[in-house]
Amino acid sequence: MAIKPVLHIVQRDFKYFFRYKWWVAGMISMNLADLFIMAIVYTRMVNPDIITDYFVFFAPGLTITALFAAAFMIGREINMEVRREISHYMLSLPIKRWELAIGRVLAGGLRGIIYMAPLLVTTLIITYIYTSVFPHPLQFLTIVLALFLISIGTSGLSIALAVSTTSFEKYITARGVVYYVLFFCSTVFYPMNLIQTALPQLVLLAQYNPLSCGADLSRAFLLGNPPFSPFMLVDIALFALIFASLATFAYMKVTQK
Repeated sequence: MAIKPVLHIVQRDFKYFFRYKWWVAGMISMNLADLFIMAIVYTRMVNPDIITDYFVFFAPGLTITALFAAAFMIGREINMEVRREISHYMLSLPIKRWELAIGRVLAGGLRGIIYMAPLLVTTLIITYIYTSVFPHPLQFLTIVLALFLISIGTSGLSIALAVSTTSFEKYITARGVVYYVLFFCSTVFYPMNLIQTALPQLVLLAQYNPLSCGADLSRAFLLGNPPFSPFMLVDIALFALIFASLATFAYMKVTQK
């Protein structure tokens, strides 16, 4: 596989994503509003025996939600291309199907990382102010690696859903279900001990949810709780490998039609 054709595809998708710079800025502002308004309000409402400061707890979770949403956007674009047969034009380029598919998955993942960067910086500042702890270089690189793998896996999941149907309505419905399950059956918004108490039937799903592992891995290094476990990184890596591979083969399959 040549690197240059893949980079051309990544560059194309980046230009498309940042064509609407003010929209991206507005979305980031909305995410920050979730943190500085909703989380602060909830801090006054949450039982301190469960979460001492919800504002600090939610900051790493917000980074995950923004990352997931941005990486998932590539699927909407590819679903539109399949419905309008723009994918036929892509095949006219001097690029192999493997390179095209890998480029789309990689572009979605990198777009998620770029989008969430301001939110990660905000999270680092907030947790440092509250805890006076800043992750050392290896811990910081581990956080970034985990977030990148989640972004790649999310991009792959989105593409696999996008090429599985030519109906935009069905794609939107499937996307909504995925959002609902992965976001609300995770520790992004609430800790595992609350899930164990309130909804014990969802504990297993929450434990293996890559969004839970990503949020808790960040909290482990930034807040010291929960403790870091290698399982978190393994779970995230498997998520990225499975869905990046699935998306690559599914995209190649749909472009053969």
